[in-house]
Amino acid sequence: MTPHPLDELSVSNRVLKRAQYEAFEFELLDADVRIRNTSHAVPADHEYLVTIEDGLPVDCTCPADANYEYACKHRVAVAIRRPIIDFANDVQLLADGGTRPQLDESSSDYTQRVDSEEPDCECDQLPNDFPCWECVRAGRR
Repeated sequence: MTPHPLDELSVSNRVLKRAQYEAFEFELLDADVRIRNTSHAVPADHEYLVTIEDGLPVDCTCPADANYEYACKHRVAVAIRRPIIDFANDVQLLADGGTRPQLDESSSDYTQRVDSEEPDCECDQLPNDFPCWECVRAGRR
């Protein structure tokens, strides 16, 4: 299992919390993500570009990322949303001349892979049977 992108970032608890509760919108570009914070009165003034390399948000055009020693809330917001990272990885793979793996749905390999795929779940790390965001979003809990 690959490590979670958040494990690779240095981030403060304050930024982690803000990355979870602020109202972000994401636009998936080639290998980057445009992120807009709609928590502000004028969201267009709070729109930045996050660059993803090797499955990790490594750069953001916001002032905080340039002036702060830890990852900004925009990079963290992208990192905690695994589908965004996965999409950027796929786009980068295809842009580098790779191909997206195709599985024949009638093959046993396809059935085994689909059946064995477990969702990204972090419920066991949370107290008091509190569900993780992925389980809430997917309707599992």
